[in-house]
Amino acid sequence: MDSVRFGRALGIGARAAAKTLVTAVDAATAPNPSAASTKPRQSSAAPRSQSAQQQPAVPTPTSARVTQQAARSATQARQTGQGLVRGGRRFGEAVWKPLVKLSGVLWLELAGVFFGLFAFFGAGWAWKLRGNLHETATNHDAHERFVICVVLAVVFGYFLVSSFVRANRRSRGR
Repeated sequence: MDSVRFGRALGIGARAAAKTLVTAVDAATAPNPSAASTKPRQSSAAPRSQSAQQQPAVPTPTSARVTQQAARSATQARQTGQGLVRGGRRFGEAVWKPLVKLSGVLWLELAGVFFGLFAFFGAGWAWKLRGNLHETATNHDAHERFVICVVLAVVFGYFLVSSFVRANRRSRGR
């Protein structure tokens, strides 16, 4: 895997996540817009008809401004949440996708090494039994062992080569 591409992908995801985190912190630390619109309560001695007459039918400019600010804050908080989800998803793609790819390549190479060990031992046993290549009446069992060792070496040799070829293809993204 190319370290530059990995770093670039990791950097993009990290920057997106950091940007959404900063936006979320700004939204969380913003002053509460509904706290500015609270008015001092009237005394309970005032009759209800007076308190009904004192409330204006048309909202004052300050209450309209507070309402707009509250709507803006709610929209910004919603966008921040969506941005955080998007950034988290992109961060996950930037980190986990290369990690899964790398672990798959590593697993194929590790399996290839184990197949290589079995192929090596099979070839070594076949080399020891190479004198039994021609079957006679006296060495039938030794000839069978030789053939089994050769088949073992060939099969595991094939697995060795195919595992490393697949690992190479996967690392190149084919």
